[in-house]
Amino acid sequence: MNDDNLPISRQKFIEELRRYEKGSVSRRHFLGVTGLGTAMAVMGGALPGFIPGRARAEGLGDRAVLATWPNYHDPANFDLFAEESGVYTQVNVFGSNEEMLAKIQAGGSGWDVFVPTNYAISTYVDADLIEPLDLSKLPNYDAAANDPRFADAGTIGGKVYAVPKNWGTTGIAFNSGKTGGVVNSWKAFFDGARDQWTGRAMVHDYQLTTIGNALVYFGHSFNSIDPAHLADAERLLIDVKPHLFAISSDYQPAMRNGDAWLTMCWTGDGKQMNADMPDIGFALGKEGGEIWSDYYAIPKDSPHREAAYALINFLLKPEVAARDALAHGYPVADARVNALLPEALLNDPILYPAAESLNALEFGAAVTLTDPNRAELMARFKSA
Repeated sequence: MNDDNLPISRQKFIEELRRYEKGSVSRRHFLGVTGLGTAMAVMGGALPGFIPGRARAEGLGDRAVLATWPNYHDPANFDLFAEESGVYTQVNVFGSNEEMLAKIQAGGSGWDVFVPTNYAISTYVDADLIEPLDLSKLPNYDAAANDPRFADAGTIGGKVYAVPKNWGTTGIAFNSGKTGGVVNSWKAFFDGARDQWTGRAMVHDYQLTTIGNALVYFGHSFNSIDPAHLADAERLLIDVKPHLFAISSDYQPAMRNGDAWLTMCWTGDGKQMNADMPDIGFALGKEGGEIWSDYYAIPKDSPHREAAYALINFLLKPEVAARDALAHGYPVADARVNALLPEALLNDPILYPAAESLNALEFGAAVTLTDPNRAELMARFKSA
């Protein structure tokens, strides 16, 4: 049953199940809207002392809470982790690094593991919100096996605060049957959104990429905080807003059902949609844009710290990370994992673009996360 105490339809159940399997919604949301949460609560109340023996013996507790991005894990891996450790993984999904930072700064997030992007890690360290990892508890982490481009941001002052998960790019997903062909520039994206594709384009609910790609439209740096550059970006975004289908980082449903024809898009999402619907392509903006890497980290106030280490260590197993990569389609920095992946995946141009096409891309800069002018610009854009 849903929140209105009405039976959920079969179609709605399948839709919500697909969103949960993709990682677009949390387990709590899925259980709540389908009515399964009530059954789970009854079961939990009937068995208040139930903690699997292995977890109890190892002092791990009964759960680990993971805050992560949509469509970013193979849910089957969490089932395997539960079988191996006795620890259940509760997955919370967020849409931006700003949202994640605000939640942790406020305290009481309840998160044990979270997945920040490269440019955000130094802010967590400076704010004393995370501490160096105890690598003795992460024997599956092999620093030498990881490409430094996608691992170095986790090490600050010679101390490892976060270990790499995946990397990727931010580009444009487009339905070629609707757009009339490839959309491979931010000029074409924003100009088309205001013209022939009005009402069909989506941008992220995430200032780094939405403002960054608007900056690139004018030839400015993706990371610029120059007031004159930000004024250019704001004019463009305010002008395009009435023509947008939506401002959302969960864009797959609209692209898949045809409501949206093009969107700002992360690598793995582009691959997931393309694999299911070949008319949906993915391209990098030729003017520039973002290249990024994500990491596993542990908040200082993690309520289940030992379970947090156990979960990260499990997810770093090459065979586990390979299953994740096959499910979500994001590139991997760990050479041990790549050795387990099929050549077709490693040669996929969406996942591993030609080296020269990456030259114009920029890693996000730490200053963009806390710059008040960018935050205020995004707020004005969303409220306009």
